[in-house]
Amino acid sequence: MEITSNTVLPATREDIELHTADGQVLVGELALPESGTPTATLITLHPLPTHGGFMDSHVLRKAANRLPKLANLAVIRFNTRGTSSPRGASTGSFDGGVLEQHDVAAAVEFAKSRGLTNLWLVGWSFGTELAIKYGPDHDISGAILLSPPLHRASKADLLRWNQFAKPLIAFVPELDEFLKPREAAERFALVPHAKVLAFDGEKHLWVGESATRRVLNQIVQEVNPSVGTLPTSF
Repeated sequence: MEITSNTVLPATREDIELHTADGQVLVGELALPESGTPTATLITLHPLPTHGGFMDSHVLRKAANRLPKLANLAVIRFNTRGTSSPRGASTGSFDGGVLEQHDVAAAVEFAKSRGLTNLWLVGWSFGTELAIKYGPDHDISGAILLSPPLHRASKADLLRWNQFAKPLIAFVPELDEFLKPREAAERFALVPHAKVLAFDGEKHLWVGESATRRVLNQIVQEVNPSVGTLPTSF
């Protein structure tokens, strides 16, 4: 069976709630390998909810649908405050990336409470701003940034990663309308250990199965390289 955009591979899936320090309840899903201990955990942070981003944004949904089975990864997805999806609505209101610091904290604490380890923040667009700003506050292995716009994350936020010294890996589409690879390399130069990977021919939204496969393969290469290239059929 060819793996397509709608393929959902076997995993143990659970609807979850995250409880923030300021009293919000965030709805989400935990997807785990069917057996054994996950090699790593992806805590995903979705694109801008005021522009259609939510826990089901397609790359994040496909990561949860595929990677527990194909790469032995746990995947946590959730709606940040004020965001709705078919899973339900999280309480609170969008705060432009400020109070969302509590959302990130709640997701990390949930993962730890379940005994999950090797925690990686995986942000997409707006989600990358949260990963950059708040990743250094937590015991994580690193952060992967899909299409980082660097609109809300400041120089000071980036400079914190020099003391944090954990991997900061940016996936930058060649045709991104917000931040292209050359400018990304210049701006991430504030963090000498940061890695900027250019994806030729791709756009901010990573549209199409080819783009999805490139992203998921590179995520796996970063967090569980022993898996190798992901299969295209199952």
